[in-house]
Amino acid sequence: MTRSNPENNSTRNILIVIDMQNDFVSGSLGTAEAQAIVPRVVSEIGGAYSEVLYTQDTHEKDYLTTEEGKHLPVIHCQNGTEGWMIESGVGAALAERKAKGFTKPTFGSLDLAQELVRMNQEKPLDQLTFIGLCTDICVISNALVAKAHLPNLPIRVLADCCAGVTPESHETALRAMQACQIEIIRE
Repeated sequence: MTRSNPENNSTRNILIVIDMQNDFVSGSLGTAEAQAIVPRVVSEIGGAYSEVLYTQDTHEKDYLTTEEGKHLPVIHCQNGTEGWMIESGVGAALAERKAKGFTKPTFGSLDLAQELVRMNQEKPLDQLTFIGLCTDICVISNALVAKAHLPNLPIRVLADCCAGVTPESHETALRAMQACQIEIIRE
């Protein structure tokens, strides 16, 4: 069951899927919690959202020399590799929805935020919903960047369609987003 619940056909309720890539699901940084959310993420993508956008963490061969690489020295999401690819079930659902993707070299995507601002100027958005990986790194970063760019737009996160590096850091990130006036939906 999805939670898109559009009020009418003209509602602009946008779903944003963060970094549902093989390396975060079952690869070098994968977790059992990330694997467990895949069916719920696929179901949510098929919901009655007016549009679906997604991000793809993207690193190059020099990753270990970057600031992020110095703090997280685990090669992951290297551009063009199997680990960089979107998990197959999620990828199929995104393709079916003709979702627009954004590659990003760091936690938060300024390109995604600028696209949301452009979309809102074109025709006002009603709500943003975030799902994906990792709650405590890229989900929180992108939700807060969106909140900074569109402070009066309702933003929510579906807790059971996200997973963190650990269950504890997942919960900490959810509490931090809630403190920043992002609605946390728990099912």
